[in-house]
Amino acid sequence: MSKIKVGITIGDLNGIGPEVLIKAVSDPRITDICTPVIYASAKVLSYHKNITKVNNFFYKIALSGQRIAEGKINLVNCWTENVIINIGKITEEGGKYAKISLDSALYDLKEGYIDTLVTAPINKKAMSLIDFGFMGHTDYLTEVTKSTNSMMIMLNDDLRVALVTHHLPLKDVPATLTKEKIIKTIKDLNNTLKMDFDKEKPLIAVLGLNPHAGDEGVIGNEEIDIIRPAILEAKEDGIFVNGPFPADSFWGTFGYKKYDAVLAMYHDEGLIPFKLLSFGNGVNYTAGLPFVRTSPDHGTGYDIVGQNIANHESFLNAIFTAVELTKNRLEYQDARKNAIEKRAKPSEEVEG
Repeated sequence: MSKIKVGITIGDLNGIGPEVLIKAVSDPRITDICTPVIYASAKVLSYHKNITKVNNFFYKIALSGQRIAEGKINLVNCWTENVIINIGKITEEGGKYAKISLDSALYDLKEGYIDTLVTAPINKKAMSLIDFGFMGHTDYLTEVTKSTNSMMIMLNDDLRVALVTHHLPLKDVPATLTKEKIIKTIKDLNNTLKMDFDKEKPLIAVLGLNPHAGDEGVIGNEEIDIIRPAILEAKEDGIFVNGPFPADSFWGTFGYKKYDAVLAMYHDEGLIPFKLLSFGNGVNYTAGLPFVRTSPDHGTGYDIVGQNIANHESFLNAIFTAVELTKNRLEYQDARKNAIEKRAKPSEEVEG
């Protein structure tokens, strides 16, 4: 089997994405396990290489993702014009070239030239300057792939945190939660744990929405009216799921260690404890897409860009995770295909 081909986008040219990317792919373990394919330009990489002072960063220039060198670092030149880089600044150029990089990688994914995607951070304001129209990578990838089961999962080793709602103002969360939405998210998470994480019988914990999970209706009724009924219905469908748990005591007593994944109702309920436990090493995974997509658990880091102090461990873990999950998914799909073919094959007649 050939090495997994990992497409890597450059992200915002003015942020720390190029720095941590260069540091990560220069790790000798990367080309041992995969073929990295960077979507950017040689001039931009040279600029940021001078900042990182990495001496062992060498790459092959590929005219397209169709002509990459296996086991080597590859660069697909997505543009050739000179670009003005304003490190630490929000600019239209930062958004423009981040999208060119992303769309180039998506084209090669569609054509089958690469197998998986790792994205460097983008800045929401910079993307809005080019009328991007989406809150971030997850929403954009969901739209362009026409996916109906996409979901953000933050992970680090055996800790996996999924969200029912993503980048919503807190005041809008309760109205967005429905029994149907929670059931669907539980089912999608269960399927992802089986397909991408090799969990035969996943065990899922669901958090409540209100303090103390509503205290039996004293501090809110969402747990009684929406969340608990959704959990019970998911159980009836054969999914191993428990809750709703009060978020504070669940995290405080390390309840997450008993489960394969935790499902939070809103962004900060899941991501504040996750980042306290994992910041700098965590990985953002978009489940439910036709391909595996990961990214580091941090943003563009405008405040430290250009100082050569950005930690690249999260980006490194994002690449390792993309390779591992892609292999798991391929094995899962092969197993299902073989099982279907076996059931479809007529049984042999035995002569008596």
